[in-house]
Amino acid sequence: MRKNYYQKIAVLGVVLLTLLAFKKYSATKEDKFPEITFVTENSSSKMLSAFNPNDLDENQWQKLGFSEKQTKTILKYKEIVGGNFTSKSQFKKCFAVSAEKYSELEPFLLLPENSSEFTANYHSQNFKKQSLIINGRFNPDHFTKKDWQAMGFSEKQSEAILKYRDYLGGSFVSKEKFRECFIISDENYQKLEPYIILPAKTPANLKSFATQSKSPIKLTAFDPNELDKKGWENLGFSEKQANVIVNYRDRNLKGSFKTLDDLKNCFVISQEKFESLKPFIRLDPLTAAKNSEQKKAEIKQEKTDFTKTELNSITFKQLLEFGLDEKSAGSMIGFRKKLGGFMTKEQILETYNIDKELVQKLLNIAPLDNSKVERYTLVDAPEEWLKNHPYFKYSADKILYYRISYPDDKKIWKLLKTKPEYEARMRLYLK
Repeated sequence: MRKNYYQKIAVLGVVLLTLLAFKKYSATKEDKFPEITFVTENSSSKMLSAFNPNDLDENQWQKLGFSEKQTKTILKYKEIVGGNFTSKSQFKKCFAVSAEKYSELEPFLLLPENSSEFTANYHSQNFKKQSLIINGRFNPDHFTKKDWQAMGFSEKQSEAILKYRDYLGGSFVSKEKFRECFIISDENYQKLEPYIILPAKTPANLKSFATQSKSPIKLTAFDPNELDKKGWENLGFSEKQANVIVNYRDRNLKGSFKTLDDLKNCFVISQEKFESLKPFIRLDPLTAAKNSEQKKAEIKQEKTDFTKTELNSITFKQLLEFGLDEKSAGSMIGFRKKLGGFMTKEQILETYNIDKELVQKLLNIAPLDNSKVERYTLVDAPEEWLKNHPYFKYSADKILYYRISYPDDKKIWKLLKTKPEYEARMRLYLK
């Protein structure tokens, strides 16, 4: 019995010691509640996939975590750099994209590192390499715009190649020079090189070689007042030069070259070219007089009364007649078409690339009738119209979303929360 008694005492002692030790440990160490991290919808841990920033609209930028203001800044910056981001380094310079945000997006950007790597071998829409169609050996000096397009280049790329050829004097001269064309990537050059009919190296005297490389032109007697654009091209001038000569004759000289000096003074006709043509020039006074009278009659017939010419129906030709250059006239007509018509004269002055001083003179005398311009409510405006109209396209997705639940213009305006100046412009085209 005494033995059992001591065993029980020993067990009790061990239990007491254990309790005392645990109490002491608890007093010296605080229990910390585990930290909880809430994952928000805008967390940067969201799954990203490869994308071309040139493809994204306002809504898609916001889904990447950018605010509405940042999104508009990015889209505006894209317009400033030419309508497309050409490299990662260029995209990085946009001040709406922080260094941290760029680091997050950079691995997924379908853009080259530097703009110098951006060539015709990448489509602006999906950035995939082009496949060229080469039917056999060819001389790039003889290729037209359609020929380059048939090979696989886009319309703009084809125009750029031809401009580069014109810059060289009308001939690529050598494979070496052809390779320097920024539109032609190294990869595409390697594909084209075996088929190109040009010398491998550029001759020392590039200018004379370019002249010799062109097909010899057989000259015969001609009257410069009887030649159209094609006729001047047949004399060795480029399409652009031929346009300049004809416009110079018809506009500046009122329809005819009257003396050799008139022809000599045309800036696209070099002294060397003029001397080569001079022995074959035959100026007929009767033809010159006839053309001049014809031109005067045309000008008199085309004279427009701009006080009665309505600004929403004025034509490109009439704008040129008023004195605008082709760039200004084209911009004004193009902006009017996008808007569906001008609602106020002030809108016309917002047009890019116009001679504002000259346009203001036109606005002072010409009337504006906006009665035929299409107007809608936010609820019934066609989706295509909203997405294409310059004033609505950046808010189009929101309008389409809100009007599903709230078919009321006042409610939609409250939800849009647009800036007052933007809302004022939009309301011009609403009922």
